[in-house]
This record gives sequence, structure tokens and C-alpha cells, in this order.
Amino acid sequence: MDELTLINKYSEKLVRQGLADKKRIIFGAKEVEITWNRIDEKCSELEKIFESLNINSLLLAQPAEPYRSIIEYLAKNSNGVIYPKDCETRTFLHDLPVAHEFDPENIINLLKKRKSAITEEGVITLGTITPEQAFVTFSSVCFACFVKFFSDYLLFSKQDVPEDIEKAFNKIVPKLPKLTKYPPKPPSLMKGPFSKENEVYRAIEEAGKLMVDYNLVDSYFGNVSFRMGNTLYISQTTSSLDELSGHIDPCPLDNSSCAGITASSEFSAHKRIVMNTDYKAILHGHPKFAVILSMYCGEKCEFRIKDECHIRCPQRRFINDIPVVAGEVGTGRYGLCNTVPSAIIGRKGVIVYGHGLFAVGKDDFNEAFENLLNIEKMCKELYFRKVNSSNF
Repeated sequence: MDELTLINKYSEKLVRQGLADKKRIIFGAKEVEITWNRIDEKCSELEKIFESLNINSLLLAQPAEPYRSIIEYLAKNSNGVIYPKDCETRTFLHDLPVAHEFDPENIINLLKKRKSAITEEGVITLGTITPEQAFVTFSSVCFACFVKFFSDYLLFSKQDVPEDIEKAFNKIVPKLPKLTKYPPKPPSLMKGPFSKENEVYRAIEEAGKLMVDYNLVDSYFGNVSFRMGNTLYISQTTSSLDELSGHIDPCPLDNSSCAGITASSEFSAHKRIVMNTDYKAILHGHPKFAVILSMYCGEKCEFRIKDECHIRCPQRRFINDIPVVAGEVGTGRYGLCNTVPSAIIGRKGVIVYGHGLFAVGKDDFNEAFENLLNIEKMCKELYFRKVNSSNF
């Protein structure tokens, strides 16, 4: 694709996923010359950033609501940096620098160290290789700020809530999508059991796209897998769940192939689930309220003091009947492959602290998707009961 086609593609994704308004997006990409999605007076200032950094693309967009009000509140109350605690921020963004004025020189200095900067004109993100990177970072900033704001308010709600966050909460909550946005029962997906490889590929592609359509993932973070026979078919690492055609790896469970090298970073967790249960379908998404509630804990133990809850929390925790476990991506001592598979036995899903939700099904993705959606709905309802909000 040429640069204009790419920046238009990801601009449309920002709008479709409710992250930004079309008229508030300035997206540029550079091959030889800089191509912009539209001409704006800010382009000349953004070109100074292109000149100073070794980048391929630059995105400046004013987030759509409720993200705009959330980010404005967090930026105003930051001391120049926002520190979310969700897994994506820890591993991908680290922290979110704030530039209180739109000064290109200051923004350049911030972007030399981080992938984004929050400014009075909106969120600015970059891509070093492709515009997709700028899109992914923008999405992750919105996700991280959403989770931080509602996590902070939940903690405050058990004490005396400061007036400024109370005002912000009352302003933001009415802008959230209502629980009735989607029908009680999701649309029917391909019916299993599957007997042909091409059926599995189509089922995975269909399920991945529906996860994006229902806002159950952040940018491309998430993965989908299905076991047929002795093979686990799984989305590739960094693949966009709404564009999985050609990005699904067939991985023999006997390790007779190296296809798993390009498979999702959570391949090992998926593999242990299907090998130790009768579940064949697995969906892993990052629904926001499941992540928010997973981080809520009143304990002041050594792990909280050391900021290691997300990796080492030993407590057996539940949100209603859904287990919450700690763990990190990969196969290390505290890897998800060692915490999720045992917890998911006999359950509809498992929530990973600050990370996301694994949901399972037996013959196809209908049960897994319904579990994913219903667990997030349950978490959303429980959140607002906990904070005793009458606004939702």
C-alpha cells in the first residue's frame, strides 16, 4: 500500500473503534516526501518533528469521548507524567509524558524517549517503520488512561472522594457506551466441531474480527486459537485481530514444527489449556472493566509495596466465579502458562491481573465469545455497584 492509503486506513480504524473524531485527526507518513491525510496549520509544526526524529509516521489526534475528558483530567493532575499500571503500559509504553504546551522542541525531546506525548492539541504518537505503529500506540494510550482513571476512582470511592475526580467522574460516566449497546446475545458464529483446516482458519478470522467490533481488545492486543486434532491454530504475534487472513499459525502440539516461533506470545498458555482441558476454542482479549477490577485489591502486602502484584500475587482471588491470577507474558517462572491453565479448569474464563481475559469454549467460538462478552458485562455492572454510581 502507498503511504496515503495506509494513513487513511488507520485513520478510519481510529474512527471506527471510537478513539478519535475524523475531523480531529492529522496523520502523516514519510517515504521520500511527507504525505498528510489532510492539510492543517499544525502540519508545519509536525514536520519539525519529522525532521528531528528517525520516524516513518506521525499521528496527532484529539481523542473522542470519553477518552478526551479522561486524558484531559489525568494530564491536568499529572506532574508532567502519567503512570498507568496496566500490563500494556508496563511492557509497551512504560509511562505517558505530558507536554502542557504544544512546543515542537519539547515534544521532540519527549518522543526521543517514549512513543507518545499528551499535548493540549491531543495525543501525538509515532511509527518508526509503519503508520500502524502510531495507530497502535494511540489506541494503547486511550486504553491505559481509561483503565487508570476508573481504577483510581474505585480506590477513592472507598474513602472520601476528592472533589476534582468526583466532578470528572460525573462528567465522564454519561459518555460511556451503555450496557445495552450490544444485543443480549451476540451474533451466531460458525458452528463446530470443525473437520477441515480451512474451516478453522475462517472461524478464527471471524472471531477475531468480532472481538474488535465489540471493543473487547485494545488495538491489536489479544489472540485467538483453536485446536483441531493434534494442531493448535493460533493468531500470529502482533497480528491485527480484524485482519487475521494469512496471519494464523498451525502449531503441532508435539513440537514437530517451529511454526510457534511466529505465533502469539501467549502460545504456551494456549497450548497448556488445550492439552489439559477439553476446551478447543480460546479467546484472549483486553476488555476494560475486567482489567480494572482485576487490579482492585485492598491488601498492603509485600508484593504491593514492591509493585509486583501483577507478577507475583499469591492470593486466590475471584470476581464472582471468575478467577483472577497474576502472571507475565512468556514461559518464565511467573509466566501465564504457569498460572492461567490450572485456574481455567471448569471455568468460563480467567482474568489476568492488569492484563486481560482468557475465555474458552469446547466446539467453536460461540461459547467462548459469549463468555468473553458476559464476563466483561458482569465486571462493568459490578464496578458501578461498587462505586454506588447512580449515573449509569
